[in-house]
Amino acid sequence: MANNDNDNNNTDLAYADTLWKSADALRGQVDAAEYKHVVLGLLFLKYISDAFAARREELTAELEAEGIVGAQMAGLLESRDEYTAERVFWVPPEARWQNLQDQATRPDIATLIDDAILACERDNPNLKGKLPRDYARRGIAPEKLKGLIDVIANIGFKGDRAKARDTLGRVYEYFLGKFAQAEGKLGGEFFTPRCIVRLLVEMLEPYQGRVYDPCCGSAGMFVQSERFVEAHGGQTTDISIFGQESNPTTWRLAHMNLAIRGIEANLGSQPADTFLRDLHPDLKADYILANPPFNISDWSGRLLAKDLRWRFGTPPVGNANYAWIQHFIHHLAPPNGHGGGVAGFVMANGSLSSGSGGEGEIRQRICEADLVDAIVALPAQLFLTTGIPACLWFLTRNKTGRNLKSGGRDRRGETLFIDARKLGTLQTRTLRVLTGGDDGETLLADGLGDPGADSDIGRIVYAFRQWRGEPAPAWWNAAEHGDWTYRDIPGFCKAETIEGIRKHGFVLTPGRYVGAEEQEEDGEPFEEKYPRLLAELETCFVEGERLMGVVRERLKGVGNV
Repeated sequence: MANNDNDNNNTDLAYADTLWKSADALRGQVDAAEYKHVVLGLLFLKYISDAFAARREELTAELEAEGIVGAQMAGLLESRDEYTAERVFWVPPEARWQNLQDQATRPDIATLIDDAILACERDNPNLKGKLPRDYARRGIAPEKLKGLIDVIANIGFKGDRAKARDTLGRVYEYFLGKFAQAEGKLGGEFFTPRCIVRLLVEMLEPYQGRVYDPCCGSAGMFVQSERFVEAHGGQTTDISIFGQESNPTTWRLAHMNLAIRGIEANLGSQPADTFLRDLHPDLKADYILANPPFNISDWSGRLLAKDLRWRFGTPPVGNANYAWIQHFIHHLAPPNGHGGGVAGFVMANGSLSSGSGGEGEIRQRICEADLVDAIVALPAQLFLTTGIPACLWFLTRNKTGRNLKSGGRDRRGETLFIDARKLGTLQTRTLRVLTGGDDGETLLADGLGDPGADSDIGRIVYAFRQWRGEPAPAWWNAAEHGDWTYRDIPGFCKAETIEGIRKHGFVLTPGRYVGAEEQEEDGEPFEEKYPRLLAELETCFVEGERLMGVVRERLKGVGNV
């Protein structure tokens, strides 16, 4: 079975790679920040058309088995209810892929694509305003569009609908990652590295309840949350999804990303700024996962000085970090049958120690309210779009240990600090990934499996779960991985009390708490090591004197020029 999955993944990767090269050919005619919409819009159209065609074939077989033929069959094959009842989008005749492909050589093919997408929105109200339909305006050469259509035509989404969704989902995520890399800084508006999303989801374990992301980008947090639920034997209906996104084009990307997976979500009726217009003002979420933009200065802070969300202090108008943190706290559910609201989100490292604009006082109040569950310092170069050092915050309304799905210990008055700055593997010269999560290149759906005890994500997640007092997973082998008992590990993790945090002035930088990593003894006796090191030092002194002489001679030569 695994071999078949790998074969499918490799096929998907081949499709995606070929399609990426075709899309890349558009660079000369379409801005990098825009051409993803050209490709992903066509990809979405192909998928819903293939799903429609597959359902049509199923329906034909059903009707023939019932002896229904002729005009009656033709009428039922064009009945919208026969498709929507099976959660298949109704695709009108002018939008069906074969129709577009047959006319791909026409000079007005861009207009035909716009008309097809408009027809899909017209006949599927939940898609209205959420698909890109400005192909004609972009002025793309017809032969370029035909080339894209021909490549996309080779990607098969027929057959088993679940597998078809999975295929498109992997290709779609691959494209989001590639587009983010190509766009540089702009890509961060819609894409969070998959290893970061995976780590957040594994830490929060969203089994059931309301999941919320107020800056949801292309909806990656929601996709991974659904995959986590499925991987652990739950039903995707066990979670309800709420989100918000201010960028109109990214908001449409999120809707397409969710629609191709059949994921229902409330992202609001339109894009909106979370601070100025909270679309879910009364929501109390069980899980909050987010990657808000770092250190934003133009967040309308002056207009919101008296906002009820600033329970722990008014955030500085020049930086939105503590506005985001307090927005998350405001939307956390109180302790309940699911254990109480928990949040995991990305922040700039400055949020851990800053004192300007009253941020230090706000952080102190949040700590004294015992809301900070864990802090994880991340390695550098994980993000495509910024070199700003980043960390993960984990907040909770319930540290009593009760109501956790798999047990737990009372950890009131404690916070876990994890310093993961030395973890990660360079994927390229400038990009690092955490092992244990899909890197976005292989398209392997390993988000459905365990991250592995020896992976980067596994080390962080299992330290956190041990500290929380959760039982060991069934596969845990003490002989191989050690006893399933939390212990402070110098240089990596440390459980600290609020009193200990107070002694550090409520600075939450993990390096202050975890200390230095223990050095292994090399076994060399001191009476042998000392003379050897002294001899090496003398050799270095001699070489230093020699080099100093060379430098002086060279400098004399420069003076005589």
